Amino acid sequence: MKTINVGVVGCGKISPAYLNGCGGFNIIKVVACADLNRAVAEARAKEFNIPKVLSVEQLLHDSEVEIVVNLTIPAVHAELNLAALAAGKHAYTEKPFAVTREQAKPVLAAAKKKKLRVGSAPDTFFGGGIQTCRKLIDDGAIGQPVAATAFMVGRGPEHWHPSPTFYYQPGGGPMLDMGPYYLTALVNLLGPIRRVTASTKAAFTERTILSQPLAGQKVTVEVPTHYAGVMDFVGGATGTIIMSFDCFGGHSLPRIEIYGTAGTLSVPDPNGFKGPVKLWKKDAKEWTEVPLTHGYIDNLRGIGVADMAYAMQSGRDHRASGELAFHVLDAMQAFEEASVAGKHITLKSTCVRPASLPVGLVPGTLDT
Repeated sequence: MKTINVGVVGCGKISPAYLNGCGGFNIIKVVACADLNRAVAEARAKEFNIPKVLSVEQLLHDSEVEIVVNLTIPAVHAELNLAALAAGKHAYTEKPFAVTREQAKPVLAAAKKKKLRVGSAPDTFFGGGIQTCRKLIDDGAIGQPVAATAFMVGRGPEHWHPSPTFYYQPGGGPMLDMGPYYLTALVNLLGPIRRVTASTKAAFTERTILSQPLAGQKVTVEVPTHYAGVMDFVGGATGTIIMSFDCFGGHSLPRIEIYGTAGTLSVPDPNGFKGPVKLWKKDAKEWTEVPLTHGYIDNLRGIGVADMAYAMQSGRDHRASGELAFHVLDAMQAFEEASVAGKHITLKSTCVRPASLPVGLVPGTLDT
């Protein structure tokens, strides 16, 4: 097995999770990092023993780097992915894949033309919790899936993120921020989406930052902060989704539930890797917690990068693919469009349902 060298662009808040995650797989090695703030890159390099600190341009053209991991802000995801592909590198980006379909399409086209791979977070659906749910559905534990619900509600990132302004600018909002986790999990469990509709709104035109170091500063809200959407899946199931930064109190909603002809499945937080997974069979009187059938329950952001590396060597499709990420982006953008137009929107994109992970993988591997 050949080691695939990785270069990381963007050494901010999410980067430690990626660097720790990538370190859990022998098939990949982080050999370089870059950030517009060189001091931040140097600190990460020291923390994670990364050999080279480079400028972004130097990293893109470094002969050692084979996969560029793009951890920049959403607004430049597509731009940097295109630059990586132009330099002959495979590209894997933090979510969302891009801010709009129009930004994302050239990335897929460039990858196809150059015969390079492009992938995108989230890769949390590789985790033991959601993979266990996938196996239960595939094994018929709830019969034929007929419906799903998904909820992510909270008060917004201004109470915890050190620099939350971009969450309220184009490319931000709860759907672009958290929707990728929930929609990717649903597509993994139920297959691609056929059409969507929604109602969206912004409860406040301005937000006050509560976190340090910018506490007290005002943020103008330029995007919807509450989405109430409906989905029809190609396989026949329907789905309801609420994504909101407008919940200023507690709630008792589940994360995701899947309803089938023979039972109900409670799916764990798709922003994580572990359980619990709970099953309510048709004739039961209560939930039963199901032991996880799969490993990878730790916060291994970067497992999608490792899967891409395995796929590069074996020739199979990688699971956290650009096509999957584009389909999710297509749906997310269509929710707001449907709200404005007051109608259903049929998606023009589709994707292959990602292959499930094998049961019994040795830790640090993704192929049997």
